[in-house]
Amino acid sequence: MVAATPDLTTVGEGSYRYLFWQLYDARLASKDGTFSDYQQSRPLMLELTYKRDISKQEFIDATVEQWQRLGNSSKQQQQQWADTLDSLWRDVTEGDRLAALLTEQGQVQFYFNETDIGVVEDKDFAPAFFDIWLHPDTMAPKLRRQLISAE
Repeated sequence: MVAATPDLTTVGEGSYRYLFWQLYDARLASKDGTFSDYQQSRPLMLELTYKRDISKQEFIDATVEQWQRLGNSSKQQQQQWADTLDSLWRDVTEGDRLAALLTEQGQVQFYFNETDIGVVEDKDFAPAFFDIWLHPDTMAPKLRRQLISAE
């Protein structure tokens, strides 16, 4: 099951820092290099290149924390998705790349260092996941502006 990430055009990119640590570089890409919304901009890929080691559990906990903060999903959905991510994701070390691809069908295909590691088929997952970075109320508004190429 080795499939490289699709060749998409960069919409925008930036770095995410937490306190004084640089955690990852992020890149958003689509077919035509633009982003309007989750319906029109498919396929849409968010690729994270890690700048430090992060355990799978830390990553999942941070993801769930963002879902709770944004409030666009139920506790039950968050738990279900966290369980799914636990089966797909791995611990990351500096230099690893995790990519999330929103497919034409509305599923999210995950890649780890260019290798297909699985899919989340729940159609509600994609907007909840991508909203962590792209929602107007994201905790990283500067990174959001860089990703969607807004000034």
